[in-house]
Amino acid sequence: MERRKAILDAAEALLAEQGYEAATLKATGERAGIPVASMYHYFADRYQVDAELLQRHLGELDRLIGVMLADPRARSLREAVDVMIDLLLDYLRRHRSCTELWFAGRHATLDEMVRAFDEAQAERIWHHLVEQRLVPADTPLLALLLAFEVGTRLFDIAFRRSPAGDEATIDEARRLVTAYLETYAPGAAR
Repeated sequence: MERRKAILDAAEALLAEQGYEAATLKATGERAGIPVASMYHYFADRYQVDAELLQRHLGELDRLIGVMLADPRARSLREAVDVMIDLLLDYLRRHRSCTELWFAGRHATLDEMVRAFDEAQAERIWHHLVEQRLVPADTPLLALLLAFEVGTRLFDIAFRRSPAGDEATIDEARRLVTAYLETYAPGAAR
């Protein structure tokens, strides 16, 4: 367990400092002080390291979203979008390794993990918005799924444009997602 943690910590540091391409299994082993041949006793390949590290991040994000939903501050859809974007943006800025895996990794396993996370969170947020009466109960879950997909793509662009997430792109993400979801707000013409 200690060596697996050392490998994951080394991979996380390399991702944060040097980016996805630099965080090879060999470089990770060197950083962790573990011979490359021994690395295969703990992980089958680099993608397994990436997946476990991304799962660690997704678990923490899931927890943070749960805390946010347990103490709702948003009184409008605009505020709800801002709270969610701020939470994700803050986390990604503080954890560049997550940003590298989420957006730069581009491995099928990582893409599927992100897609599953987005779908689970979209459903969770849909339930929350309905409970808070920010959208009617007949709002299709697809609307939230699409909002998350668009948001993820715009975050991808923002973090490609700047390691800290390009503010102009983030602002456009807020506008786009908010304007779309507001078409489902109570009293909105559909």
